[in-house]
Formats: sequence, C-alpha cells, structure tokens
Amino acid sequence: MGLARLLATTAAEFESEIAGLLAKRGAGDEQALLVAAKVIKAVEGEGDRALLAYTAEFDQFDVADVAMLRVAPERIEQALAMLEPAIVSALERAAERLREYHRHQLAESWQFTDSLGNQLGQQVTSLQRVGVYVPGGKAAYPSTVLMNVIPAKVAGVEKIIMTSPTPGGELNDTVLAAAAIAGVDELFCLGGAQAVAALALGTQTVSAVDKIVGPGNRYVAAAKQLLYGRVGIDMLAGPSEILIIADASANPDWVAMDLFSQAEHDEMAQAILLSPDSGVIDAVAAAITRLLPTMPRQKIIAAALRDHGALIHVADMAEAVDLANRIAPEHLELAVQDPESLMPKIRNAGAIFVGHYSCEAVGDYCAGPNHVLPTSSTARFSSPLGVYDFQKRTSVIRCTQQGAAELGKIAGLLADAEGLPGHAAAARYRISSNH
Repeated sequence: MGLARLLATTAAEFESEIAGLLAKRGAGDEQALLVAAKVIKAVEGEGDRALLAYTAEFDQFDVADVAMLRVAPERIEQALAMLEPAIVSALERAAERLREYHRHQLAESWQFTDSLGNQLGQQVTSLQRVGVYVPGGKAAYPSTVLMNVIPAKVAGVEKIIMTSPTPGGELNDTVLAAAAIAGVDELFCLGGAQAVAALALGTQTVSAVDKIVGPGNRYVAAAKQLLYGRVGIDMLAGPSEILIIADASANPDWVAMDLFSQAEHDEMAQAILLSPDSGVIDAVAAAITRLLPTMPRQKIIAAALRDHGALIHVADMAEAVDLANRIAPEHLELAVQDPESLMPKIRNAGAIFVGHYSCEAVGDYCAGPNHVLPTSSTARFSSPLGVYDFQKRTSVIRCTQQGAAELGKIAGLLADAEGLPGHAAAARYRISSNH
C-alpha cells in the first residue's frame, strides 16, 4: 500500500527510472502561469480594487477596503497573549536558535589599499523593504514565519510586510504569535498571486517591496517567476524532498518515519532511500508497510511514495554519494555509522543531517539553520535562505592621483580594443593634469 518502488543501480532500466523520477520535480505549470499573468495585470491596473475582488473570490473574505485586510498590531499581540504558554515558549526558543545561527552569516563592509594607494572595497547594506509570503488555508505554518522573517531582521531590513491568506477571514493565532515574536512590521490578510503582485508592484494600500520571500501554492510560485526582475525573489521552490543514505547501523523505523516526514507534505513530495545493503532496504520497506497505517496523513504519504518515492540499492557508499550529488536533494540525511567520512564528498544538498540523531524534522523547526532550501536539483547552484539574501554588496573604488594615472593607461588601451573611445578618453583625462 503506497510502497515506494524498489530500484537497483545495476538494473538495465535504472537510468530511465531515475531520469523519470527527477524529471517530474521540475515540470512546468503553464496553466498556473496563465492565471498568475492575468492576476498580475489586474493588480497592476486596478490596485486595491483587484485585491478586494480576488480576496472575495478565492478566500470568501469580502471587505470594503484593503485597509480592513491589515491586521492591527493589537490583534497580533493579543494572539501572543492568548496562545498556550508551551507553544509560545517553543516559538521563542526556536526563534532565538534561528537568531543565533543567522548572526554568524552577517557580512561586513571591507576595504584594502593597493600598491598605487587606491582604496578598494565592498560596502554591505541591508535591503530596505521585504515582503514575506506565508501559506495559509489548509494548514498553519508559524515555522515559515520565523524562517523567513528572522534572517531579514538579523540582516537589518527596515520594514517587513507579511501576507497570508485567511479563508473566511479567520486568523490563526499561532501564525500571528510567530509574527509578533519574529518582528513583522505589517501584516495583511492576502494570499495567492494577487498578494505577490501587490508586494511587487504596490497598490494604494500595500507598499511595494524590494524582495519577496516565502513559499506558496503553484499560483504564488508562478507569480514570483513572472515578477522576478521587477522585484527580487528568494527561489522558485518545488515540492519537498528528502534523500537518506543508510547502512546497516540505521534504525529502519527511524528511516521510514523520516521518509514519511517529507512525504506527508503533499502528493508531489519526494522521498528516496539509498543503501548498499539489501537487508536495510528490505527492513525499511517492511517498516513503511507496518507504520504507514498509523499515520494520520497516510493517504498523502502513500501517494507521494508511490508516485515519487524510491528505495534504491547501490553498489557501495561511493555510488550512493555520487547518486546523491546527482539528485541534489533539498534534505540529505546520512544515517550511517561513519557520516564524517562522507561529508567532504557531498557537494549538492540544501541541508545535510549528519548521523542517526539528526532527523530532518528538527531542521524544519528549531535546529537553527533555515528550512527554506533549494529543491528540484537546484542545490547544484543555490543555497538555503539566509541573512545574505537580505544584504546587498556594493563595490567601492577610491583612486589616488597616481592610481588614476596608472589605471587610466590600462583602461584606455582596453577601451580602444573594445571600440569605445568615450571610455578611453574618460580614463585618459585623469592621466594628465592638462584636462
């Protein structure tokens, strides 16, 4: 029932099987792009009026003014006071761990003086305004609030505007409490492509931002894709993924449950096990069969494992690492006796969970590193969300008279070679004091 397919790298059909699994993750969504384009055009042309219409249509939340979609600071603080103290404590402890971790990512301005006396350097500044999209509706995601807002606050972002859909106008107290703890400056009950468009373009009530971060449904992802360039975005996130490399020292029940932890996100999630030990694969398969009926979201897990999951027998650990680097998963667990020996060989992964006690779930909530990670093999060239996503680096050049004269000769020759006489003249004007 919902058991992931059993594959072996030695099988003749393995290449086509693995290629099919990976291809599904990056599939485009033309229908979502068409809908998002229509929504963006409406918001750009009609502003607040379009936001009201879409909120009434999609969230069944009908108000007369977009200002009524803004959540009052008093309501946010009220949610914090009303929430169960144990939950508030968990949010606060997770938030402090995130702050501690992300402070290590802060970049600082720097400069040096070269042999000609020129001062060269880099000035680091934070973004001024950031929009954070937090999914809502079927589930509440306070962890998403913390993961997206806290690195922005650590970076020094001046204003953070959060949007989240609230079907029927029902606010989630846990999400509001997380917003209070993280330090959100302004919060709107807005969702979907229309929220992304409002943050990117601005309306009469919602101010435009410099960058938008945070996950969402297919229409949110499509809107971010279409608006990239007019506003910064974090990444184009796909379905959740986990890949586990396990040897005989792994606990089959732990491995099965960790596979479930990602598969339960939605039917498109991907959960893969790699092991050179056929006994491990058999034991995990048996654990999946035994434990799946105990899971409240078993139907979703079963569909994800059936359509996108795999238990793969590899020749040895070297092949496991090579295949993991090829897949470049969002989450990579090293459930092996000697994970340190594999670490230097891992090149492509959003996050690495080292050893049997480092389960992916703690990374989702409170370990400290960010849970916003590259998916769909983009870990080959992308990094987790971090403070660096909310800082800009500006080059600084301060030439001395001697430096201008020497560099002007080089620049003039290179400009001549490129056929740009204006560049050449500008550089050479500094060589002689006659100009």
